[in-house]
Amino acid sequence: MRQTFNRIRNHRVIQGMHFYSFGLLRRLYDWVLSWADSRYSTLVLCILSFAEASFFPIPPDTLQLALSISKPKRAYWYALLASIFSVLGGIFGYFIGMYLYDTWGKLIITSFGYQQEFASVGALYQAHAFWAIAAAAFTPIPYKVFTIGAGLWSVNLSTLIWASIAGRAGRFFLVATFAYFLGERVRTFIDKYFAWLTMVLFLLVVIGYATIKYLM
Repeated sequence: MRQTFNRIRNHRVIQGMHFYSFGLLRRLYDWVLSWADSRYSTLVLCILSFAEASFFPIPPDTLQLALSISKPKRAYWYALLASIFSVLGGIFGYFIGMYLYDTWGKLIITSFGYQQEFASVGALYQAHAFWAIAAAAFTPIPYKVFTIGAGLWSVNLSTLIWASIAGRAGRFFLVATFAYFLGERVRTFIDKYFAWLTMVLFLLVVIGYATIKYLM
């Protein structure tokens, strides 16, 4: 594991994200968590779920987990809200790709260094659009790349919606289940090992893309 870590650090880039940007991710993570104690926390969860599906880098799982730990009885309610607004955000990303790719869409893709991943999405959509979107919606693969790509490459909107429902609901309800049964231990683990988990997250993105290409 240490050798892998050193190779990545020497390469200085993981899927378009520079190694030194982990600090930025940590600050964004802490900023998202800061909303957990706000009276507007549920509203922020909905906005974050919508935004992450089309242009924001931090997934809503972070805030969802914090809210679910503090109020376990509402864990599945938070999962439902995150699912609904994430799918709506995916539809928004779809229309960015369809009508605004040359302005907003291209800016979003290049800002996060997703050009290489985006280029491969079109080929996946030729025959496996549903499964590609569902996989991106469930895994750490950047979901926004697939929602914007779906609009650009004219994937049927109903395919995007149903695949997004399957992937996003599966993901957020899984988070709710972890929060409900494991509680504070999950957040403590994330806080303690954030840097390593960030690295693992990007490795999973690499593996996820490779797996999708191999299976499809």
